[in-house]
Amino acid sequence: NPTPTNPTPTNINVKVDKDDPVLGDVDAPLTLVEFSDFQCPFCSRVFTGAIAQLKENEIKNGEVKLVYKDFPLNSIHPFAQKAAEAAQCAHEQEKFWEYHDKLFANQQALDVDSLKKYAVDLGLNENDFNGCLDDGKMKSEVDSDLSQATAAGGRGTPYFVLIDEDGKTTPISGAQPYENFKAAIDAVS
Repeated sequence: NPTPTNPTPTNINVKVDKDDPVLGDVDAPLTLVEFSDFQCPFCSRVFTGAIAQLKENEIKNGEVKLVYKDFPLNSIHPFAQKAAEAAQCAHEQEKFWEYHDKLFANQQALDVDSLKKYAVDLGLNENDFNGCLDDGKMKSEVDSDLSQATAAGGRGTPYFVLIDEDGKTTPISGAQPYENFKAAIDAVS
């Protein structure tokens, strides 16, 4: 069972890189950084649950932007690293969120052949995508996100850090229900 979130803002050092995928208004006052793993069932649950509701409410109304960072738990999810790299390859072609959604919809098939098929399904440039994935071009990007997740206190996936306008941070650990995200957002808005 996920542990309840700690509503007390802390000072977790999380930086949003200019190449991180962002969903919502880039100028939104609040930033929700998501550290996630495409093979993780809890990440899928929060994607179809709380994140879907946030998209309809706080992200749509410009209150919150969602920033995605990779947190592949390679020891227990053997396909997570390549799936994360593939999503970053899709991001290069400005299709990160479409690819992200496709991976969570097909979580049981994250082998390299499937990753390449999803790119074709979404109309990505096949040669560029395959070259990016085969060459391991995004490995360092994914590894950097992974290091940031651990440094920010992430011990499992999904792990979120809510950053307010003053840079204060609130960690939200696990596949929490929407109400817990809403309470954290309301506490800092």
